Amino acid sequence: MAEALDLHLSGIRKRFGPVEVLKGIDLQIPDGQFTTLLGPSGCGKTTLLRIIAGFEIPDAGSVHIGSTDLLALPAHKRPVNTVFQSYALFPHLRVADNIAFGLRSRGIADADVRKRVGEMLEIMRLGDLAKRHPQQLSGGQRQRVALARALVNEPEVLLLDEPMSALDASLRHDLQAELRRIQRRFQITFILVTHDQDEAIAVSDRILVMDHGTIVQDGTPEEVYERPLTRFVADFLGDANILPARRLAADRADAGFAALALAEAPTWDQGHLAIRPEDIEVREQEPAVNGVRGRISERLFRGDHWDLMVEVGDGRSLRVMTEPDQFHQTGESCWLELPPDDLRVLRD
Repeated sequence: MAEALDLHLSGIRKRFGPVEVLKGIDLQIPDGQFTTLLGPSGCGKTTLLRIIAGFEIPDAGSVHIGSTDLLALPAHKRPVNTVFQSYALFPHLRVADNIAFGLRSRGIADADVRKRVGEMLEIMRLGDLAKRHPQQLSGGQRQRVALARALVNEPEVLLLDEPMSALDASLRHDLQAELRRIQRRFQITFILVTHDQDEAIAVSDRILVMDHGTIVQDGTPEEVYERPLTRFVADFLGDANILPARRLAADRADAGFAALALAEAPTWDQGHLAIRPEDIEVREQEPAVNGVRGRISERLFRGDHWDLMVEVGDGRSLRVMTEPDQFHQTGESCWLELPPDDLRVLRD
């Protein structure tokens, strides 16, 4: 029976001078999972990736793939490959030779190299580009060559360091779909580092949200987006209305502009609620539960939806998203419905 190739990190700490950038990371990533480390600049996500790759040494902790101790191996001997934001292709080599470089440096027989490179060109849809040089390729094509060069070496884990951040929005969306297809095709562990929330949601089986050297939430894209645990997660992953509130009962809290029924009990006396703009409904009549009277102060057409800012009293406004065929005028009064199931009780 083949050994499970899960990635285990335990007690990972890293300090640069007086700044502790990783504060005891414990993490297990199952073999074949697409995991994303998501967070702002300086949160520690790239440092964690570099420790797995062997480009940084932790001050404390352990890193294993199955029973293999990665910290005992130099970077070039780890069963890990990295795809960088800059592509790092050799400009003097054609596409096929760039892909073959790692195999040839390991002394793989020429016949095997040709076979594996040919298969990779087909899988990555690069066959027509095999004889071109990198400077003759688009950004998306170069990124696919970089992926092919990494995958042809059959790593147990592929690390992706913000590989799509230099691409324009349309190309980035296309490559996100391509990346997901490739990961499903090879069924190996992918670990992506990004600060792009939409990218993380689109490609991941699992998202680890990082802040100040710790993992603050761990879950599927749906779990992390729909059920944020903290103000940071609610605000960083998507848009959210963050409402300071005071606990009234196990199923009720005062948000200042209204007393709101809740589906979950607050653990605090003073804290915060969150609700996504798309979860607030605009009604013509007062809803039976959590109806709030408001006035539309601003509206912006976004193509696939309207963005409304609705003044609700107590000096506060709520952001609301509506369907493009729901037309509302600035200055118009309306009722808002804040469904209890969509109001999240945050930890802080």
